[in-house]
Amino acid sequence: METYTVSLKARREVAERTTAFLFEKPAGFRFKAGQCLNFTLLDPPETDAEGNTRTFSIASVPDLGELMVATRMRETAFKRVFKTMPLGTPVKIEGPFGNFTLHTNETRLAVFLTGGIGITPFRSIIVDAVRKKLPHRLFLFYSNRRPEDAAFLEELQQMESRNPNYRFIGTMTGLEKSKRSWQGATGYITKELLGQFINELTTPVYYIAGPPGMVTAMRKILHDAGVSDGGIRTEEFAGY
Repeated sequence: METYTVSLKARREVAERTTAFLFEKPAGFRFKAGQCLNFTLLDPPETDAEGNTRTFSIASVPDLGELMVATRMRETAFKRVFKTMPLGTPVKIEGPFGNFTLHTNETRLAVFLTGGIGITPFRSIIVDAVRKKLPHRLFLFYSNRRPEDAAFLEELQQMESRNPNYRFIGTMTGLEKSKRSWQGATGYITKELLGQFINELTTPVYYIAGPPGMVTAMRKILHDAGVSDGGIRTEEFAGY
């Protein structure tokens, strides 16, 4: 893994309590959609026991001139510094790393199962597939409490019009606390919900990203449906 120093270019809110950070991409830096980076603050004004380094999935795509990550904003020293540091502030990145990337067999469906901020690697993969006109059939099942909590929601919905091989299935578990309308599914991701869109559940390659509890629950659903471990790839987002 290579180490670089990059500067913060911009930040924007992509959901309630969720912020995307855009950094310059070093010359010659290459990564695959779905990979991760380590970010280390340089001489931060405060720190705590969790330290000055975090691992983030890259939410941007490889062929653009920026690196984007997104995260839930918790009350930790790292997140407070990350949220308030001036544009132009340098940070150290290390990577890329990880093999949570789209499989090469274009005849097998790719099914993404995620919730909350676990969407970041899938945002990269889905946008990359659109830009490259990949032939893979992609199904994204994205669970949140409310539309307000769903990062990149509108963009992910609109991608359907740009890629006939991509299907977005959002579902909300706490609409009673939402101020926005929602016409999609409600409740958690279940075997029954998957079966509404996928004819044969044992044939796709499944990608699961999210908190450890969600990853465990999704894996159990797939096992109960007869999916082998060879068809399941996971990425846990803990402590975010």
